[in-house]
Amino acid sequence: MNQLLLSAVTGNTTLQQMVAHYALLVPLFDAMPDVVFFVKDHEARYVIANATLAARCGYKDRQSLLGKTAAEAFPSRFGRIYMEQDKAVVRDNNRLVDQLELHLYPGRQPGWCLTSKVPLRDIKGRVLGVAGISRDLRAAASTHPSYQRVAIAVKHIQDHYAHPLKLADLAALIDMSVAQVERYFFRVFHLTPRQMLLKTRLDAASQLLAGDLNITDIATRCGYTDHSAFTRQFKTTVGITPTQYRSLLQPATTSVGKH
Repeated sequence: MNQLLLSAVTGNTTLQQMVAHYALLVPLFDAMPDVVFFVKDHEARYVIANATLAARCGYKDRQSLLGKTAAEAFPSRFGRIYMEQDKAVVRDNNRLVDQLELHLYPGRQPGWCLTSKVPLRDIKGRVLGVAGISRDLRAAASTHPSYQRVAIAVKHIQDHYAHPLKLADLAALIDMSVAQVERYFFRVFHLTPRQMLLKTRLDAASQLLAGDLNITDIATRCGYTDHSAFTRQFKTTVGITPTQYRSLLQPATTSVGKH
């Protein structure tokens, strides 16, 4: 799917040409309820959005979303942060590939996604906008021949996420090479071992943030020896800091599902 994003860059000289290319793909992405797809201009305004994104943002149709920034489409507390992320892709000319993220949509429970974003460049290398895809994290492939062995490693991560974990130890636990562990983790759970550990730790952190435990103690319980490292990782993955996330939960702690 990343190739679909990248293919529009070569040979197009204006954002309008790129938008025309991506517009042909919108019906495809509209048919994928677990995929969010968008294109934004240099100012991080939506110029293309699929039906799933519009619906998750609370709009009846995509046209109502076009021309808006994430700061306008999402609640202001984290909409501004999402917009700054898009602007950073444009400004720094960097791309993301399958980055694990916890997405926060208005009126929906938070959900884990794998996100890819690419800067859209003209033939001179100037960045004209950004295109992105976020895929909801899929269920494990329980019918895969290696599921049972890999599941043992996942259970070990879930039981010991508060402690340092080495990939070599996971490999020894299920009698696989490191390369095999990495390969089968992705095939079965659609995540790398590192992403699985990150998800497990931040799942635990998000639950603890609904309570009264201080941030430093939450960081320690979730396997982070450095409070600042925990805050940086949480913000990179969720888009907001642990303190900001906690404040989002406070008005409706009982109505927000734990994930």
